[in-house]
Amino acid sequence: MELTSTSNWSDIAAWRKSERARLVATRQGLSADHLRALNDGITTALRNGLPVSRGCVIGFCWPFKAEYDARHPLRYWRERGAEAALPEVVGKGQPLIFRRWWPGAPMKRGVYDIPYPDGTEVVVPDIALVPMNGCDDLGYRLGYGGGYFDRTLAQWRNRMIAIGVAFEALRVPTIHPQPHDIPMDFIVTEAGLQRVAGGRLRLLDAGEASAAVRSLMIARKLPKAAPAGQVEYASPPCFAGEYPGFFGDEPKAPPETPGN
Repeated sequence: MELTSTSNWSDIAAWRKSERARLVATRQGLSADHLRALNDGITTALRNGLPVSRGCVIGFCWPFKAEYDARHPLRYWRERGAEAALPEVVGKGQPLIFRRWWPGAPMKRGVYDIPYPDGTEVVVPDIALVPMNGCDDLGYRLGYGGGYFDRTLAQWRNRMIAIGVAFEALRVPTIHPQPHDIPMDFIVTEAGLQRVAGGRLRLLDAGEASAAVRSLMIARKLPKAAPAGQVEYASPPCFAGEYPGFFGDEPKAPPETPGN
């Protein structure tokens, strides 16, 4: 379907549905070795370009349909004082809430059968690693169509940093953004950390990326829970090779607790 500037929302919604299906199929069609290499590339980009401070809360999503698995860099950040959180869908048309997560946290299944923490503390992320089925040159994200992340980011605009995560193969020229769509602060792919500049995404080197993220965190007074004068940043090393079989296969959900 070819869209023009006069296309109405029903045309755009139909295009997005078709494009979403195509991009998800593209991602799921990648071989295990290719997925592993792409995951390693994103982990390296996050490691080199995302300074994480002590006390920082990082929101991420349980990997779904061959998405990037963010638990890999989170191990390092958690060991150095950061905290992790997973989203919970609380109702149709409502923003997500995030619950504190750690390996072994009690879990239950939610929308799309994706696990989320069962009854752990509700927190607000300072940084959200946002999975994308596709992204465009202006940093807009194509999700699954529920609007949950758009509502969440609108609620916490300028109070968290949104980093869209996807593979380069899922880039499109435009998603035909609408007024409710919110661009990511940064995009990360296996190519590296990127930011919109001059009307297009521009790849940042490790130093530029780290400085840009740190500057935005300072401007937004993040992390929210850090005592004044006690913010320390760390750029984590890669743990590639420490998790045999960690990447490539669809990750298994953790065991459910009785009664879930």
